[in-house]
Amino acid sequence: MKIRTRFAPSPTGKMHVGNLRSGLYAYLIAKHEGGDFMLRIEDTDRERYVEGATEIIYRTLEKAGLIHDEGPDKDGGCGPYVQSERMQTGIYMKYAKELVDKGEAYYCFCDKERLASLKSEVVEGKEITVYDKHCLQLSKEEVEANLAAGKPFVIRQNNPTEGTTTFHDELYGDITVENAELDDMILIKSDGYPTYNFANVVDDHTMNITHVVRGNEYISSSPKYQRLYDAFGWQSPVYVHLPLVTDENHKKLAKRSQNGSYIFEEMVEQGFVPEAVVNYIALLGWSPEEEREIYSLEELVQAFDYHRISKSPAVFDSVKLRWMNGEYIKAMDFDRYYEMAEPYLKAALTRDLDLKKIANMVKTRIEVFPDIAAQVDFFEKLPEYDVAMYTHKKMKTDSASSLEVLRDVLPLLEAQEDYSNDGLYQMLLKYAEDKGEKTGRTIKTGFVMWPIRTALSGKQTTPAGATEIMEVLGREESLARIRKGIELLENQ
Repeated sequence: MKIRTRFAPSPTGKMHVGNLRSGLYAYLIAKHEGGDFMLRIEDTDRERYVEGATEIIYRTLEKAGLIHDEGPDKDGGCGPYVQSERMQTGIYMKYAKELVDKGEAYYCFCDKERLASLKSEVVEGKEITVYDKHCLQLSKEEVEANLAAGKPFVIRQNNPTEGTTTFHDELYGDITVENAELDDMILIKSDGYPTYNFANVVDDHTMNITHVVRGNEYISSSPKYQRLYDAFGWQSPVYVHLPLVTDENHKKLAKRSQNGSYIFEEMVEQGFVPEAVVNYIALLGWSPEEEREIYSLEELVQAFDYHRISKSPAVFDSVKLRWMNGEYIKAMDFDRYYEMAEPYLKAALTRDLDLKKIANMVKTRIEVFPDIAAQVDFFEKLPEYDVAMYTHKKMKTDSASSLEVLRDVLPLLEAQEDYSNDGLYQMLLKYAEDKGEKTGRTIKTGFVMWPIRTALSGKQTTPAGATEIMEVLGREESLARIRKGIELLENQ
């Protein structure tokens, strides 16, 4: 039997990483077995519907690389793939009435006042309001009279009040619940729309879905789904309920936190590489057989075994995601990297500089693209800095030695015509050798380069060495900064 999975998001806004993980796992389960991955839009909750959200779903899946085989834009013979359009075909009412005829569902005409008067019951320590099956007692003639009179109604599932219901989950095993805990959930709402729970069952069956992947918050509803499958005489799909994703404080993942957004599109806008986010999300609750963490989507397809999904909550570690993103940036083809880095470089630098050279300097030093600004800001303007920076124990420099070096190299730099990195480096290397011969001691390169780099950048750390910085700054700006360094050291 061919594996068929579906991703069925609701168009209620931007996509959360927890929701995207469900789609990713559904995709991986299908593709690992050479199966089909379907996109279905579940828009029956009209109160939460957001205009333009369906387009966000398409964009998100495309950026994440989760290409669906069937969907609203790719008919595979199971359409329509949008629930509101499916409702227009009458499919949900048809199956609901079939359940009514079987005695597995019934019309309910109770108004809001009566429903509000129902008492709550405590079942296994939880307070729940259970419908009292009042309308189940209506005769066939009373039901038909109410329908003929146009009285508003819903259709409810008729669950037994005794015995148990068991369903199987691939991660959690067999789960059995007391039927007394199952309320008679609404299948068709008063506006004619199906509820999420009912539409899911009908759609999954009629679209030949073999594996259903969703968050474990739906485990409590699964016995009612199972009863629907049994009532229809249908085979239920393979259930894979995913563990919760929490933040670093083990709280349910919000849309945003002080560490950033958990919305996929916003994360990409904040400088994360889509492939890195997908790679990281794949590891939220699933562990591969081999000890590695960097996977392309194609490699994830090959390695994915849903039996290795953990039952424990997965913690979203923002620090680890940043590290992984940095690894993706390091390995990225330069042209694509520069295309992504260029907007951040242009935002930080307004001077006429070789942005590609600067981009290459910071490629291995950033974790997300917004890190670029702090790495390159000194190219735009020399910051105010403390002359104490000239003292470096490892380089064996202090203010006096640094002043001496800067005074020595200034005329050499003024006379230097070749301001390429290689030309400048060779000139300064010769200066160090000559100075060593004159003083009778070994002058290491760092002894010369540290004060020059400090004068050029005014920073403790830079993404490149002194000569690389001078090559980008150019002759006049480099000389001006060297002179500024001499002035600061002379006036301390």
